[in-house]
Amino acid sequence: MPPIRTKLSKRFKSSRRAQYQSRRASTQSQDLEIAQLSRALEETHLFLCPQMPGNLKAAPGGDKPSSPQGPQSFSASSIGITASASSKSSEVSMNQGEENSPGTSEAVPDFMNVPVHSVDSKVAVLVNFLLLKYRMKEPVTKADMLQVINDCEVHFPEILLRASERVEMLFGLDLKEVDPTNHCYGIFIKSGLTYDGMMHGEAGVPKTGILILILGVIFMKGNHATEEEVWEVLNVTGLYSGKKHFIFGEPKQLITEDFVREGYLEFRQVASADPAQSEFLWGPKAHAETTKMKVLEFIAKVHGTDPSSFPSQYEEALQDEKEKAQARISAKCLYHSKF
Repeated sequence: MPPIRTKLSKRFKSSRRAQYQSRRASTQSQDLEIAQLSRALEETHLFLCPQMPGNLKAAPGGDKPSSPQGPQSFSASSIGITASASSKSSEVSMNQGEENSPGTSEAVPDFMNVPVHSVDSKVAVLVNFLLLKYRMKEPVTKADMLQVINDCEVHFPEILLRASERVEMLFGLDLKEVDPTNHCYGIFIKSGLTYDGMMHGEAGVPKTGILILILGVIFMKGNHATEEEVWEVLNVTGLYSGKKHFIFGEPKQLITEDFVREGYLEFRQVASADPAQSEFLWGPKAHAETTKMKVLEFIAKVHGTDPSSFPSQYEEALQDEKEKAQARISAKCLYHSKF
């Protein structure tokens, strides 16, 4: 009898060792993927150095605006935009103030005061114009965009592509052609989400890009990520806890309170963690409105690759798609059975 007990004990220990090594390998793989995500974000420069214009003042003795001083000059003022319902007659009013003045939470794009000499500047102008159109809930035509960039039709495809990429990666918005005949485009919140991080009547910019990035980090880390892991990635994008960002304002409340209150994130203490640790998970509205595949597509685009480049997450996302499709079919059958 004792020899049998010894064999069982060794087998149990061997099994426990294999499980530990498997979990360790999985954790190391997730850590590597997060490190790769951080490097990809840094290399894209879409988050670190977006081509956003500064708040430009008229040059002394002339009507032309002075040259931009880079992204940081954009944070020096708060610009409030009000616009009429008509796209042809929009009134832009600017309320300038210091970055830390009372009531100033974030910068609002000012597409009217940007020089349009280079392609980069035209991209910045178009990004801001698209954001204005999004806030006004209006479609935009190719003719509108050409007028904003001084009828630069020869470079229009490149400018449109780069502007749409910035709107997508920075603000989580999709520019889609809804009327090919009249070259009319709509601007929609990305990945099926319905929340853009803006309070009603708030002067600011959409923050869906931040939300999708956090959902991506959570997914890449095995469907839960510690607060430290999330901030590690956000720091690469220029977002720091307690520090005002020149476009998005102070992000901690947005992430730990607003996204949580709206049901897109869960933020909780890690059980039995020593020292104490908090972690993020997908909230119920994130599960209801988007899919792991859509979020993985966003992360893959940051990397400049496709979702299948992340085999384990890709398989999980495919399984998630199948389960959601089956749930929709079951719900549809249940609905029809009642009538």
